[in-house]
Amino acid sequence: MRIRIVWLTLLLSATECAHASDLHLLAYEFFQWRATQQPATHDDVNRVERPDGWIPDWSPAALQAYDAQQKEFMRRLQELDHTGWTVSDSVDFLLLRSAIARADFELNVLQLPRRDPNFYVQQTLGAVYELLLQPPPFTENRARNIVLRLESIPTTLQHARSNLSRPVAPFASNAIGNLASIETQLPAFANDLARLLPEPLRRRFADAAAKARDELVAYREWLKKELQRMSTAFAIGKEAYDRYLRLIALMPYDSDEILRMGQQEWERAVAFEQFEHLRNRELPPLEIVPSIEAQIAQQRSDEERIRQFLAEKDILDVPKWMGHYQNVPMPAYLRALSWLGVVDDLTSISRIGQDATKYIVEPSPALPFFALSMAQDPRPIIVHEGVPGHYFQLVLSWTNPRIVRRQYIDSGPIEGIGFYAEEMLLQHGLFDDRPRTREVIYRFMRLRALRVEVDVKLACGEFTIEEAGRYLARTVPMDEHTAQEEAGWFAAGPGQAITYQIGKIQILKLIADAKGRLGDRFSLRDLHNYIWLNGNVPIALLRWEYLGVRDEVEKLF
Repeated sequence: MRIRIVWLTLLLSATECAHASDLHLLAYEFFQWRATQQPATHDDVNRVERPDGWIPDWSPAALQAYDAQQKEFMRRLQELDHTGWTVSDSVDFLLLRSAIARADFELNVLQLPRRDPNFYVQQTLGAVYELLLQPPPFTENRARNIVLRLESIPTTLQHARSNLSRPVAPFASNAIGNLASIETQLPAFANDLARLLPEPLRRRFADAAAKARDELVAYREWLKKELQRMSTAFAIGKEAYDRYLRLIALMPYDSDEILRMGQQEWERAVAFEQFEHLRNRELPPLEIVPSIEAQIAQQRSDEERIRQFLAEKDILDVPKWMGHYQNVPMPAYLRALSWLGVVDDLTSISRIGQDATKYIVEPSPALPFFALSMAQDPRPIIVHEGVPGHYFQLVLSWTNPRIVRRQYIDSGPIEGIGFYAEEMLLQHGLFDDRPRTREVIYRFMRLRALRVEVDVKLACGEFTIEEAGRYLARTVPMDEHTAQEEAGWFAAGPGQAITYQIGKIQILKLIADAKGRLGDRFSLRDLHNYIWLNGNVPIALLRWEYLGVRDEVEKLF
């Protein structure tokens, strides 16, 4: 009750205009509902805090209720009186419209509960995984929630069999592959975690984990038997994709424009990488750190130096209360299930000020694409995921005085900011002490540009998942496993893979427009502070609010 009162107090104090109070009250109600209904995901920036005692409910009755509720939220939103609204209120309106439309998109366009067997892997094990990522201790309350979610797995998988009326074979293959070693992975997870749990809950935890293992194995085998009868068509089509871009991603472009933007950035990244290769041709390659202890020490030092760099170069304000982004060794209970999602804890709105955690393994030349780059130089990942990237930006966003902007989450601006930060700091000279690291940044740029093409062509039915994976592996280049994994994610969640590149392009346009309009009054630091505080807000809306320019926003109505 105390938390609810605090939230309402914050909400009412955030309302700038009495006429918009209904909008903010509706937003509060919607995001409270969304925390119970939003699907678990492999992505880190989209994770939400769940109420204590929450378990996923994907029963047929719940699906009907979810659909009815999101339609009711949209009806109430459209009936709001806009009299006296400021531009900021109108921005919040579009954000809430986007958030409600995303719930509809998941249920009625992607039809995740009816088409994607791998969806239920995330809603069972993934829901447990959400509780594992925060570092120890495992308090009695936290342990009880883990047990409750494990105990819910058999029921959720039973509902999966009822709900999957239009299953897609490639998505089922993803689920089968993900569960291929679950007989050994789940016991390994359970055996290691049990010793960290309060003694009174260990027996119940062990029983729940064993039953979950058996049910997941049975689900995998059921999918194998059903596979031949499933459809191979997974694409949503160009019309639905373009509608997603306008209504949910709030991007003022269609898929054809986005393809051209991605192609142009691919060409620029390839050319700049070649320039860097030539520039560094006499230098030795980057070396891998000798041990996990050395990597942790290097990361800690680099993160502190980046914070100082941001202040010294007049790039961005760094609040003294901001926590740190740190590396720690990955525990065995996480290693066994690390395929479920990004292995980090970016904290949450109720844990502002705590340090974020990135779990790492022993450095090795055999590491996959991003982990290998971290073992060579931690800074590109620190910049994207830590400071000033996801962790730093999310924490600032959680302090935003407007409730919609604290709760609204979209990968477009968030990944765009992270990607923009990489090259922005390269241009400021952060990586000049290790020129070969600039080549890593350009490799990342090539990958993010290619993701645009892959995302659009998967959504429009021009790529199979296998073709997209091979294309990424060959063209980036990157390891086959990571490439196929990315292709599978992008096929099941169209619109996410474009966010890095298109978000970054939009930020660059905002900077150019701001400089052109403000002239000598322009301050990059001031603009950065505004973008980061409002980092969950799509860039077209920030451009309207910051500069008063409506041309892009008019395309979203």
